[in-house]
Amino acid sequence: MSSPIGSADLRGPNLATALASLAEGVSAAHGADDALRAVTTAVVELLDGADSADILVIAGRKKQYRSYAATSALPREMDDLQEQVGEGPCIEAATGTTVVRADDLNTETRWPEFCRGATAAGVTSMLSFRLYTAPSVLAALNVFGKAANAFTDRDEEVGLMLATNAAVALQMANSREQFESALASRDIIGQAKGMIMERFRVDAVQAFNLLVKLSQDSNTPVAKLSAQLVELGPPTVEQ
Repeated sequence: MSSPIGSADLRGPNLATALASLAEGVSAAHGADDALRAVTTAVVELLDGADSADILVIAGRKKQYRSYAATSALPREMDDLQEQVGEGPCIEAATGTTVVRADDLNTETRWPEFCRGATAAGVTSMLSFRLYTAPSVLAALNVFGKAANAFTDRDEEVGLMLATNAAVALQMANSREQFESALASRDIIGQAKGMIMERFRVDAVQAFNLLVKLSQDSNTPVAKLSAQLVELGPPTVEQ
């Protein structure tokens, strides 16, 4: 997907136009990957000191780290490093701080282990923005600069606006995943109902009520129970 900003002058009065174009591009994207890529591409184009960017998502009970729409291999490397050492600006932003800025990781004291690895990889400045999405999802838009003092107060302001677009894109992805999951669950429940109707000669309502009762008795969600029944298949009839 090409940049939604195009060749417009990204400085001065055209900033609002560029951001509006980005918002339109995010909304019209064919998928979440394209929408997120539009945001990180815009970050590198709009912020003078930005050499690369990505979106870090920390999700699930096991707090799995995932890098999305990285503009180079470097952001993924930095996300992996933060996961390994358990500290860093991206984690701090994702877990609650609206904006985290580090002007020189060579002298930064907040994340000593991360800073050693980051500077060795050539990262000196960073900006991270918390993304407000679903309560169960921790996420941050992250910007990486190779030079010290790469980012300004203006970059923080623009970054916050870009983070809003990133949050919208993540919500789109989450909603689509939930929708697809709901469709899959509906289909599997329908198959299980059909098996029960055929086996016990009952109608659809009675079959579903039986599923619900089995679910309650076994403390198993209806969708999971249905999947187990379908996996077992219909009972074989001995000849």
